[in-house]
Amino acid sequence: MSIARRRLSPEESRDNALEAARALLIEAGPQAVTLKAVAARIGRTHANVLHHFGSAEGLQRALMARLADAIVATIGEAVGRAHATDQDPREVVDLTFDAFGREGAGALASWMILSGNEDALDPILIAIRRLVDQLARDHDFDAAALTAETLGLVLTALGDALLGGPMAKALGVPRGTARALAVRQLTAAQQVIEGVAEKLDLQLDCPR
Repeated sequence: MSIARRRLSPEESRDNALEAARALLIEAGPQAVTLKAVAARIGRTHANVLHHFGSAEGLQRALMARLADAIVATIGEAVGRAHATDQDPREVVDLTFDAFGREGAGALASWMILSGNEDALDPILIAIRRLVDQLARDHDFDAAALTAETLGLVLTALGDALLGGPMAKALGVPRGTARALAVRQLTAAQQVIEGVAEKLDLQLDCPR
């Protein structure tokens, strides 16, 4: 006796396809994220997946947008915890590096750019810009300092995702060196900001 498969809503079907695409990205790299592979993964037809995304490029763009939302949500929470509790920024660095490296965002972006999609990074860049604005507003962070920290961290993480392994091997340094440098830079930046804030507080407290 066969059991009828529940009919999914368009939103559920699209979400399933994106989760399958994400799994393929992590397991086999960006070249594996095709309409055919995703369809096979979720037990649907090629035409069904094509209907949701229009093309392989559309699928990749949607996946990049999904990754961007997940990345900034996770990093945003970690940044808030780090600043609120004065904890080591290692968590923020690890989450950022893992997003571009282990989670495949860096590889997918480079693959799309090399395939002619010059705006492949737009979803992540826009999401990060929103995150910086939100953090500056919600946590009363210094916007200019936060922007500089974010720029340095994201560029370092993206570079490490693309060239970190070969560069570390060529230079004879441990694979995690770039992460360690990013932690050091964030720590130093936070110490400078805290020092400036403390100095301003002292000036305000001094009687005139």
